[in-house]
Parts: sequence; C-alpha cells; structure tokens
Amino acid sequence: MVRSRGGGNTCAGQPQSSKEECLLSNDLSRPAGTRPSPARRRRGVVAAAMAAVTIAGLAVSGVASATAPDGKSRPVHDKELQAGLEELVSDGSLPGMLMSVRSRDGRVTDYTAGVGDIRTKSKVPKDGYVRIASITKMFTAVAILQLVDEGELALDDTVEKVLPGVVRGTGDGAAIDGRTITIRQLLNHTSGMPTGVPLMSQGILPIKDRYFDARELLDSSLTQAPTFAPGQDRVWDYSNAGYVLLGLVAQKVAGRPFAEVVTDRIINRIGLTETYYPGQGDREIRAPHPRGYMMPKDANGKPIDGELIDITRFDPSIAGAAGQMIATPSDVNKFLVALQDGRLLKPNRLAEMRQTVATSGWPDGWRYGLGTIEMKLSCGITAYGHGGDADGFQTRTAITPDGRAVTVAGTNDEVRQYEVLAFFDKALCAAK
Repeated sequence: MVRSRGGGNTCAGQPQSSKEECLLSNDLSRPAGTRPSPARRRRGVVAAAMAAVTIAGLAVSGVASATAPDGKSRPVHDKELQAGLEELVSDGSLPGMLMSVRSRDGRVTDYTAGVGDIRTKSKVPKDGYVRIASITKMFTAVAILQLVDEGELALDDTVEKVLPGVVRGTGDGAAIDGRTITIRQLLNHTSGMPTGVPLMSQGILPIKDRYFDARELLDSSLTQAPTFAPGQDRVWDYSNAGYVLLGLVAQKVAGRPFAEVVTDRIINRIGLTETYYPGQGDREIRAPHPRGYMMPKDANGKPIDGELIDITRFDPSIAGAAGQMIATPSDVNKFLVALQDGRLLKPNRLAEMRQTVATSGWPDGWRYGLGTIEMKLSCGITAYGHGGDADGFQTRTAITPDGRAVTVAGTNDEVRQYEVLAFFDKALCAAK
C-alpha cells in the first residue's frame, strides 16, 4: 500500500534533500492479496546463467532466463543490469533484489541479486512472490473503469450516489463529505481525502497480526482533516484512504467482495497464475519468496543503521484496496501488457486512465492519472506504471509504449529508494 507510517505529514522540518526522500517514500506505497489460486506453475526448461560473488559478507547471485513467444528458452542476460542489481545489495541494507524484464518482442528475463534470507544466506528465488503494495491501486482502478464501461458507474458520480450516508467526516474530518467527492477525484488523488493511515500511527509492529475491515480503515480516516477541498484547483495529494473507499465502491456496485471482483475481472480473465489478493487472516506469502526486512527505530522513531527486523509475515488488511496484493514480478509485467493491449480496458478508457494531473513531492516528470503514474524516463521515453512500498518490500513497475515492461522489487522498503528508481529507469531504457 502507500508508505504512510502514521497520520499527517511526517516529513515536515527536514532538510530539503531528506524531505524529498521522505515524501517519495511516503507516497509510493505499502502492504498486500484471494481465494487460493492454482499451485505455482512448474516452469519449462530454461537457460540460466548464475554467478556468485561475496560483497559485504553477502552472497550475491544473479539468474537470468528468457522465454520467447515460440516457447524456446534463450539467455538474454544484460550484464550491466545484473551489475546494477548487485550494487544495490552491496552494503547489506537492502538484502535482496528481484527483477523481471519483458522485452518488446515478448521475451522474459528474470534477475536476482543478494540473499533471500539474511539468516540462512539462501539465494533470492528467481521471480519469487513479493508484496506489491500500491501497485494494487492499478488493479483497483481497472476494476472501477470496467464498471464504468459497463454503465454501472460514472467517473463523475459522487461517492454519495453509490454509498449514501457512508462518507461523513467527524472531529477534525468534519469537512469530508461524500456528496462533494467524485469517483474520478478518488482515482487521481484530487479528492482531498486524508493522506495518512491513523491506525498505523505506531508503525506496523504493534498491529502486524491484527485484521482490519475496510470500513474500519475508512472510518478511522474520516476523523482526520482533509488536505484540501475536493478538486480545488486540481490540487493533488496521495491518499490511501481514497483507494480503500474505491474498494468499497467497487464492492457495492459489483455486489461481490472486493477480492472477488479483482480476481474474477482481472486475475482470472488474463491468466495471472502468480497474482493474488490475500484472504482474511492470511499473513503469509506463497512460496517461493524472499524474506522482507525493516529497520528498527530508536525512541525518536529514527531508523537504527546496521540492524534489520524480519517483517515477512503480517496481516496486509491494513492496506485494503490501496495495497494488499501479492504477485511475482513477471506476473505484474503480464498485467501491464494485458492492460496496454486492450484485454482489460477499451483503448478510449485506457487513454482516459492515462490523463494525468501534476504531482508534488515526486520525481520530476512524474504525473498521476487514474490509478497509474506517467513517468518521463531519462532516455526521453514515457512509461506508465506504479510503485509500492509495503513493510519489507519496495516495488516499481512500468511499461513503455512499445511494450517493454519492467518490474523490480527489493526486500527492504526503507533504504536506497532513489538508487532503486535510478536503476529502474535504466532497466526501462535498456535495449535488451
């Protein structure tokens, strides 16, 4: 889901460089995933290249393979990208990295670096399951846009029309009113809904085993002051609460649980066998997966360098429709391809999804559409995707207009965000 340790702006008062990194971390995502899906498919014989070196006491390994449309496996290993992954894990603060690259002609190459478990020093599983956090927002947005296409909903409908009497703020949030908020504003974060997650004011550890109902998440947010009046001068502020609310909207309109809506309309429709929305009480991640880590904090909430806490297992319901899903990097790329080639949305609806508004506190050249981020890359290409930061995992995904898709994931969401973004940009711009 979106990275939001608590309510309010926790980045205020920091030096500009630190403030920008804090805002990026807060805005790009947080936690995780449906009924049991088929067992992880057995992969065909693949050509693989493996290398191991020792950096900062960690075994660093890289695996790459490619499967072409004709079903034949061919190595398509980019040594520069492998070296970039290995640099990201070199100091041990980011224990493991996974990446899947889908080339313009459909070949798939999977990479890993670092260790999957800092205790056992096991390898990072190639194309393992990770919490994709706010990448979930793309799935939520697609489900909403499909309902719009079917005439069940309109983007400029108010929340009140769908959920009468549900969105009424209290206390500091008294100005929040579903009669003044539209579905479109929720999708592109111009609704003014609060940015923080009050139930996470003390971080994930005190609530990691607690289950939260979506209505409980929404009601807690409705006690927080709105960031601005809905749609006011196209003001933008990233809101997890807005996407939790969108999950309730989709559920009400479809008449089915939100997890089922996403599973039936997206996951099953395009055959994503390694993507799921965790069911109630599911705190695990399907195997194989690397373990996820976070940094312990001192009494002032400042991360303690050199130490890591295993946070692989927790209840992701705190994220809801804003960030609860789990997937493998290659399956996320399949989703991007299906979205771009018209299997999930009609071309005119996809174009509307990519109509963007200006963002604040994010990298230059990034704008937000309806559940998708427009990214201006260093090579001059525009890509579309999303990012996600769950406790223990940071993920970034995007696809270029000519069909190159990249999903990268790291097993600590609190470190090296800008370096990961720079590497992600390089991977999207690469020729191979």
